[in-house]
Amino acid sequence: MVEVIGVRFKQAGKIYYFDPGDLNMTTEDYVIVETVRGIEFGKVVIANKKVDEEDVVLPLKKVIRIADDKDKLTISENKDKTEEAYQVCVQKIKEHELDMNLVDAEFTFDRNKIIFYFTAEGRVDFRELVKDLAAVFKTRIELRQIGVRDEAKMLGGIGPCGRMLCCSTFLGDFEPVSIKMAKDQNLSLNPAKISGLCGRLMCCLKYENDMYEDAKQELPDIGEVMTTSNGKGKVVGLNILEKLVQVELEEMERVVEYTIDELIEEGAISVPATE
Repeated sequence: MVEVIGVRFKQAGKIYYFDPGDLNMTTEDYVIVETVRGIEFGKVVIANKKVDEEDVVLPLKKVIRIADDKDKLTISENKDKTEEAYQVCVQKIKEHELDMNLVDAEFTFDRNKIIFYFTAEGRVDFRELVKDLAAVFKTRIELRQIGVRDEAKMLGGIGPCGRMLCCSTFLGDFEPVSIKMAKDQNLSLNPAKISGLCGRLMCCLKYENDMYEDAKQELPDIGEVMTTSNGKGKVVGLNILEKLVQVELEEMERVVEYTIDELIEEGAISVPATE
C-alpha cells in the first residue's frame, strides 16, 4: 500500500496521484507539484489515503509544497496574461491565414510555457506561427490540436437538458458512447435528439446503460416467437423499465401486452438465470 493524494489542475479535469510525503492535506488545500509540463498549481480533491501499488504508476512525484497566497496571486496574474496571449495568437493566425480555430490558451504555473489549444479540419503547418509567438512571448510555445468533445469541455455551455454540460462540470474522462446505447434505451435515433453541443453522442447515454443491459437480460428479444395463454405470437415491442413485453398474436391479429412475470407463469419464457 502507498499513501497518495489526488490533484486536479482544471475543473472537471483528470485526477492525478501524488506522494504527499509528511503532509496531511484536506480537499480545501491547493498544492504546488511537478508534472511532465513543469511546475503546476492544483487543487487537492482526494485527501491522504492508502491505495494498492497496482492502482498507481510508481514512482509518484512528491508534492513540493502547499500553495500559499503568493502562489494564488501568480495564478491570477497568469490568467490575465492568458487573455493577452489568446488575442495575440488569434491575430497571428489571421496574419498567417491558417485554417484553424483557437479555443483556449494557458500558461504553466512557472510561465515556462504557453499552450494554445485549437481545432482544425485536418493537419495544420503552424511552424511559422510558433516562431512568431515565441518571438513575442520569449518562452516555449506549444500548439495542441484537440477534438470537438475537448472543445466543448473547455468552453462549456448548456445541454439539451437545460443543465451545464457534464464534461465541463464534473466528468474527468470521456467514456465511449455508442449508438447501441440509444437503441437499448428505446430513444429516438434522430441525431439532433441524442447529440450534445459537440455534435457527438451525449455522454449521459452511458449513465443508465448498465441498468438497461441488466434489465434486457430478463426480457425476450424483438422478433422472438413464443406461445402465450392467448396463442402463438411474436415479440414486437419492449418496455424495458417497466418490464413489459408486447406480443403480436397470430390468431387474434392484435398486440397484447404482458408483464415479464405473466410470461414466466405461462411458460412462454424461462425464469432468468441468477448468478
